[in-house]
Amino acid sequence: MPLGKDYAAQECSIARALEIVGERWTLLVIRDAFYGVRRYKDFLVHLGIPRAVLAARLQTLTDAGILEKRRYQQSPPRDEYVLTDRGVQLWPTVRSLGVWGNAHVPGPELRTFRHAACGTGLGPYGECPACGVVPVPEIEMVPGPGLDPDPADAVSRALLTPKRLLQPLQAELA
Repeated sequence: MPLGKDYAAQECSIARALEIVGERWTLLVIRDAFYGVRRYKDFLVHLGIPRAVLAARLQTLTDAGILEKRRYQQSPPRDEYVLTDRGVQLWPTVRSLGVWGNAHVPGPELRTFRHAACGTGLGPYGECPACGVVPVPEIEMVPGPGLDPDPADAVSRALLTPKRLLQPLQAELA
């Protein structure tokens, strides 16, 4: 029996969520938005995603209220994509998937996350063992030893230094 194109027959909140974030590439677009990627060209080069696919994913995420499209340049018109509050609420999902991948899919440690205020590494659920719940803007991403020290693209180079989640990368990429 062929796999259906959607989950319309499923009466489940997970199926409804997968209608928005379950397509290939979508969670990686969201991950990059947490890392501070905001511009179309930066998503494009960092992800290596086909243009049409990226455009479709950004449109879906914008329509769903996960990303907000903001104009940053008038002539020629250029927009950036910023996580909304609804999008930021996906952090526990992105975090949990990364923790699961680190535990069950062999590979080098690429990034760690810590509470910027105290420097303590986050627990498996994104909590600070010393302070408790950490708001996303207070999470610092730290490059791990498995990252390529000389990546080809500007986004990957900008992500080689510690930075807080949600802080835009465009100043570093100019």
